[in-house]
Amino acid sequence: MDALTSPPPRTRRTKIIGSMIAVLAMVALGVLAWYLTHKPKEGAAGPGGARAAQGARAGGGGGGGGGGRGGRGALATTVGVATAELADIPVSLDALGTVTAAATATVRPQVAGILQKINFAEGQLVKAGQVMATIDPRSFEMALLQASGARQRNEAQLASARVTLERFRTLLAQDSIARQEVDTQAALVKQLEGSIMTDRAAEGIARLNLSYTQIKAPITGRVGLRVVDMGNLVGSGDANGIAVITQLSPIDVEFAVPQERVPDMQASIRGGASLPATAFDRTRTVPLATGKFAALDNQVDVQTGTVRAKARFANVDQSLFPSQFVNLRLDLRTIKGAVMVPVTALRNSSTGDFVYVLNAAERTVAVRPVTRGIGTVDKVELRTGLKAGEQVITEGADRLKDGAKVTLPGDKPQMGGAGGGRGGRGGAGRGARAAEGVPAGATAAAPAAPAAPASAPAPAQATAPTPAAPAAAPVDAAAPPAGRAGRHEGGWQGRARDGTPLPEEQQRARRERRERRAAEGGQARAPREGTEQQ
Repeated sequence: MDALTSPPPRTRRTKIIGSMIAVLAMVALGVLAWYLTHKPKEGAAGPGGARAAQGARAGGGGGGGGGGRGGRGALATTVGVATAELADIPVSLDALGTVTAAATATVRPQVAGILQKINFAEGQLVKAGQVMATIDPRSFEMALLQASGARQRNEAQLASARVTLERFRTLLAQDSIARQEVDTQAALVKQLEGSIMTDRAAEGIARLNLSYTQIKAPITGRVGLRVVDMGNLVGSGDANGIAVITQLSPIDVEFAVPQERVPDMQASIRGGASLPATAFDRTRTVPLATGKFAALDNQVDVQTGTVRAKARFANVDQSLFPSQFVNLRLDLRTIKGAVMVPVTALRNSSTGDFVYVLNAAERTVAVRPVTRGIGTVDKVELRTGLKAGEQVITEGADRLKDGAKVTLPGDKPQMGGAGGGRGGRGGAGRGARAAEGVPAGATAAAPAAPAAPASAPAPAQATAPTPAAPAAAPVDAAAPPAGRAGRHEGGWQGRARDGTPLPEEQQRARRERRERRAAEGGQARAPREGTEQQ
């Protein structure tokens, strides 16, 4: 018995079908939820207007739905504006530069010897020719004396040889001496003259080496740290020397120019313009020095695609130091009368650059294609598409489109769209009578007459509607005719207790309440009259 009544076991196919049904049910619920959340909103007439339309299509004696509240129109976007202005803008080139000394010299001794004296302090400013150190000069003084002695000896021998030569020539004229002796003496004189020239050169070298014992500054500049201390043996072969002098005034800044900007620079240089240069600190806020463009290299670096250039600065206050990194700005030329707008006004699309131009009278915007020009930190030049004096949108442009309504920060807030229409009426009910100008109170009593014949005799039908019409008519006597949605027409106007006119919303609400009470009173009065006749 249990085996017959127990349900069969679930197969794999049954489980799959059940899972598919559950998935389909979840999908259907998701579609329903999406439809309810994304259901299109009703029109400006409101939900009451939709009921009115249904009542108008349905016809019959029943009253249509009440008029809905007016839907609000699309809100205008609050934007910021700026006026296009004419301005003279400089065309400049910004680059990262390295400060390099105009001249750098390593002070090296030219003769070998013991460093006897140091006449400079580290970091001191020295002038060209100033004695910086002294090498022991004694050996060089001895060499000079030796060279001088050799010269004097040879000079004495030369004088004697010349006297002898003159004597030999006299004897030769008397034919008292052989000519060979005269020629030999003449050669000796020439030999001694050559020796004297050699002695003079040796003496000059000795004197020069003696002067080299005083190490002098080759250029004017600032001395670096001392490399060799006093008492050490130094020589011309020392690679580091004793100190390094760097010329700080004037000083140069080397920078790289992109190859596409080189023609622009060359055009300015050919025009004879002196290109001003300004060096800034790392933050580009503090100017360090001002100078001029100096030189442009003659080839492009194939690895970087740039050309090396140099600007020179007087650097009187020594604000620039060698190997310092600075931001350089080189002024190429100035554009006169350029149309300038804030950078935030320029928009981009697939078709190019554009701006939103404001129509101040209508408070609308229009899309205007433009051509971008030179830009500065906060403004950009527009070469075509805009004139000076026109207003462009700078804030809130992300929510705009061509022809969109906008409001400015100083504008007063505006109300929404017009109020919705009144409720529709049936074909033979209040909707039809409203079109003929019949008061709303009369339409409320008219449907009460057909309700009596169901239970009352024929004579009672003539008297039943008679008291209903006058009772309902005074209720809506002051109400405006149907179809005047949200407008004051005729002599009726809602006022407060102090006599001031009520706002539009409150007047519309009062009219709706009057019509609703009139309709409810007419429908409830007819059944009561029928029961009384019975």
